[in-house]
Amino acid sequence: MKIMKNNLDKFFYLFNILFFSISFSNDIDISKLENCVNFKVKTDRNIYFSGESLSLIFDINIDDGFHIYSVHPEKSLSPTYIDIIDSTFFSDLGIINEPIPLKKFDKNFNQDIFYHEDSIQLVKNLNLLDNLKSDSYNVNGVFEYYACDESMCIPRWDDFNFIFKVFEGEKRQEFVIVPFPTDYNDEIPLSDLENEINKGLFSFILFALGMGFLALLTPCVFPMIPITVSYFTKEGEKENNNPIFSATLYALGIVFIFTTLGLLLSFTLGASGAGDIAANPWINIFIASLFIYLAFSLFGYYEIQTPAFIRQFSINQEGRGGILGILFMSLTFTLTSFTCTVAFVGALLATASQGAVFWPIIGMLSFSLAFASPFFFLALFPQYLSKLPKSGGWLNSVKVIMGFLEIAAAFKFISNVDLVWNWGIFDRNVVLLIWALIFILMSLYLLGIIKMPFDTPIKKFSFSRISFLVLFLFIGVYLSSGLFNNKLHGLIESYLPPPKQDSWIENLDEGYSIAKKMNKPIFIDFTGYTCTNCRWMEINIFEENDVKKIFEDFVLVKLYTDGKEEVHKKNRLLEIERFGTAALPYYVILSPDDEVLGTFPGMDTNKDNFINFLNNSRSNFED
Repeated sequence: MKIMKNNLDKFFYLFNILFFSISFSNDIDISKLENCVNFKVKTDRNIYFSGESLSLIFDINIDDGFHIYSVHPEKSLSPTYIDIIDSTFFSDLGIINEPIPLKKFDKNFNQDIFYHEDSIQLVKNLNLLDNLKSDSYNVNGVFEYYACDESMCIPRWDDFNFIFKVFEGEKRQEFVIVPFPTDYNDEIPLSDLENEINKGLFSFILFALGMGFLALLTPCVFPMIPITVSYFTKEGEKENNNPIFSATLYALGIVFIFTTLGLLLSFTLGASGAGDIAANPWINIFIASLFIYLAFSLFGYYEIQTPAFIRQFSINQEGRGGILGILFMSLTFTLTSFTCTVAFVGALLATASQGAVFWPIIGMLSFSLAFASPFFFLALFPQYLSKLPKSGGWLNSVKVIMGFLEIAAAFKFISNVDLVWNWGIFDRNVVLLIWALIFILMSLYLLGIIKMPFDTPIKKFSFSRISFLVLFLFIGVYLSSGLFNNKLHGLIESYLPPPKQDSWIENLDEGYSIAKKMNKPIFIDFTGYTCTNCRWMEINIFEENDVKKIFEDFVLVKLYTDGKEEVHKKNRLLEIERFGTAALPYYVILSPDDEVLGTFPGMDTNKDNFINFLNNSRSNFED
């Protein structure tokens, strides 16, 4: 993809397209834009059998002086799209074929745009289900495009329908393969995201929801679990607290902020905007400071209060203060989750950075809805727990333990700052030592040696207190063992600063040179200093003996994308421009002659999938 060099101009231009043009229609005559495109829809033949392909042909006439964009996100600001609403008759919604688009330089975007004018024909290729009954089928759809002249564009959603007849009979082999009736020789292969989009709106939403639930299994989510539980434990102690309202507001706040902030940053700062913000040292210092501030509140040294000037905006001061606090936690959750952008979100943000609006919004909303849903229950449960009778003593102990965990989480973000700014202070052993001490302090607290302001005297040691005391002491000793060259569990290691790996090159040009000399393919690891999922793959997959053995056949190149040096910006642009994603981690295998042999999008806990990717790419190189 081409990266837009003036993203702020692009954002405001898109704002003009979507809002200004419509809101001020009294001042600007948009009736011509509304009627500048006319089209007719037809099918490629009259008789179909189950399992055959169907080509839906759009004969489009565009008035003089007007144009619509190309169908490809990589060749358009906001791609033209054909959405099949009644998609249950088809096994595959295929792709859209178009004639070679025109190209011109758009000064508003400071880049080339690809478009169509006059009369064109678009072809949507579909595959019928194998079990369709003999009948006549009426299908509805929407033709989505921007109608543009030299000064402005407006979005259009034109409904259409078509009828096709299915007869009994064996499918004909000449109609089984989806045809490509186009002379477009400059075709760009469809990305995984485009393939999902072409399956239709409902299918795309289900896919995005599934990606959101899968993202919950990644390590970058875990730090927000104790934070959520501890914050809403205190929230539940407030008078007139409504647990369902608070939990709902928190979850919806995550959905809204995750979507709007992610897309706004993509529009203004580019596809990696969200990742850049999450990796920003000042943001990480802010999050670490916030966690420490919340921790000492849980210890009982002070109460968190919303400033009085904010509370005065509402008669119900506590209610307004609570709402702002919850939304602030939603923002913190979003910033934390952006530290590792999964493949699906990375592709959405890359597409949004090129001007596409509809599909990135739908994708981000669906993804974040699934992503936030478990945290609704994590916010709900501790609030009801706080309201249980006689919960004071043991609940205070729970809050103190949560406070210790928040301090431990804070040092994860402090180590992020160290990595980006290259302090060399909070390395793996220092952070590990701090974590070990924190868990030992938790044991001493449960033993009664360390006391907090609101603790009640320990009259007897319950079974649960002793059990957790032993557990925390064991974890502290186990973490301490990592200081003596003992490899800890991969999940724990993924939160620690990465060790230096001498076998990896951090310069792609040097990788090309070595690959040509040794006649080996290049394995590129697009990674980040602050990326927890990247660490997980490096510890749990890369260190497996069979993977290390295969790695011997590759030149290993590690490209960091979230640092502040010029080389990091170059790496980031390479990933977005060439591979259409800002996801971390992201793996690519190239030949010494720069041919793409394979890509692997992100974290995968199945080692065999990664090994198959390596072997297939190696086979492609040998062939």
